[in-house]
Amino acid sequence: MLSPMERKKVGFPLLASSTAELKKYVDVYSLFVENGYTRELCDAYSDAFIDNAKKPAPFDIIQLSYFYDKIMDHKTAAFYLDKLADKKLSGEERFDYCTGMLRTISKIGNWRDAEDFRTRNIGFLQKQTSKMSQKKQAELYIALSLADCAAKSFTPALKLLKFGYKPQGKNDVTLLEIFITAVYIFARAGDSEGLNGAVSNAEGCLKLFKNLEFSWEETYFKSRIENARNGIL
Repeated sequence: MLSPMERKKVGFPLLASSTAELKKYVDVYSLFVENGYTRELCDAYSDAFIDNAKKPAPFDIIQLSYFYDKIMDHKTAAFYLDKLADKKLSGEERFDYCTGMLRTISKIGNWRDAEDFRTRNIGFLQKQTSKMSQKKQAELYIALSLADCAAKSFTPALKLLKFGYKPQGKNDVTLLEIFITAVYIFARAGDSEGLNGAVSNAEGCLKLFKNLEFSWEETYFKSRIENARNGIL
């Protein structure tokens, strides 16, 4: 979740009451700081910025869907993303919408819908990703690999994760997400040997994390690895 100052830089839709909007965001952010990704966080964010807003910002809809994805409520994540299907979005907003939708549809298991969605949007995604950071590129490749995984194309799915990401220091959450995705794919493929190696890679990556920002993070990531080992993401 973006910090309040990072969210302020994005801009709130109601400029005349941006101070009030920021205060609401600070209140919701405190839930994230204390407990991380929880249903309480989702409910509070939805109440503050989506369900009771006249014109919710695409950014907030995308961020809320991301929170639902993190608590493995993928159908609700897709429900919120679908609100943006016919909206005019900026390049980065559309990129986040597309990667989010591809990721959630794939986790739900609708492989044909995921393939159709990828086909419709891959031209835009490939063009847009060339302008974006390594982190954003990783989000795309993870989403594409999950689509292949949903279609039981496990070898291509794993190849997509080897797109050349360059680690960014010890607390590299993006690298850990790539490793966790690999754990999930090996588990779904039923490849026990590959799964053991993928779990070792993910656990080894997590051991490098030092001075985590939030008290809940280590337990959260360990849970993510264990869930992925059991074919849950």
